[in-house]
Amino acid sequence: MTSVLTHDERSEAARVKSRAMFRRFLGRWPSVIGTLPMAAVAIGVFVIGIAFTVVLSFTNSKLFPTFNFVGWMQYDRLWSTPRWVESVKHIWFYGFGLIGISMVLGFLLAVAMDQRIRGEDTFRTIFLYPFALSAVITGLVWNLMLDPIWGLQAAVRSWGFPDFTFAPLADGNTALIGMVIAAVWNGVGVTMAILLAGLRGVDDEIWKAARVDGIPAWRTYVSIVIPMMRGSIATALVLLTVGAVRTFDIVIAMTGGGPGIATQMPATYVIDSINARNVGHGMAAAVCMLLPILTLILLQVGLRAAAKRKGANV
Repeated sequence: MTSVLTHDERSEAARVKSRAMFRRFLGRWPSVIGTLPMAAVAIGVFVIGIAFTVVLSFTNSKLFPTFNFVGWMQYDRLWSTPRWVESVKHIWFYGFGLIGISMVLGFLLAVAMDQRIRGEDTFRTIFLYPFALSAVITGLVWNLMLDPIWGLQAAVRSWGFPDFTFAPLADGNTALIGMVIAAVWNGVGVTMAILLAGLRGVDDEIWKAARVDGIPAWRTYVSIVIPMMRGSIATALVLLTVGAVRTFDIVIAMTGGGPGIATQMPATYVIDSINARNVGHGMAAAVCMLLPILTLILLQVGLRAAAKRKGANV
């Protein structure tokens, strides 16, 4: 027999439900308060700052921001400036070198660490240590190591190899290679840590099944493990891409943008434009720097949404 609640019983049930919801809200209140500073920074600095940058890129702001809009003029000037075009070419070379080498080397290190080697904590600390250093310190250290008089070249020659030559920063054709070496040394450790977390998330039963089926280890990594690490790989790619696009400190510390403009980067171009009292032009360059990062983030969000829809339809 179906019971019918009276009006008073329904009212009491509603009050109980309301009190329970209120208690849950109070339980979440400390966490809400804790996130308010972060939300304020994200909105006040990032969102509003980015919006302000986009607006100023359409103005003819010089020393101080103005709102005298000139349309796409700053972007037309930007892409007709040889120095900016060269800096974009440099960031592509530098970015592909940094991301490619860091991902491959970071994955190999993560695979080695995943073997539960002795002294794993010590090795992990050693690999992560360079990331704790500022980019300026990294640049200064590698500037000294690649110096032809005091660095690696001089050391090897003193060991009895007088014809040994390795001074990439002294030549405009190879200076970017030296910067890639320093940047990889600085960031490969954190890439290894992210990919190691992805490897540790793979169920051991998968490895057991692969061994039972006689599948070689390399094929298990390529066909099974790496596809299961999509989240870790995407995170590492985003971090490396952001680091490559905003490269500034390491350039100033190692080369200052030289020889000539051989290591000029978009970030240094933006700062130079602002220092030259051409704020609108610098903001247009900054917006162009933002676009590849925004594209990568939107692509990652789209892929995750597609994966969720696919999982829901299964």
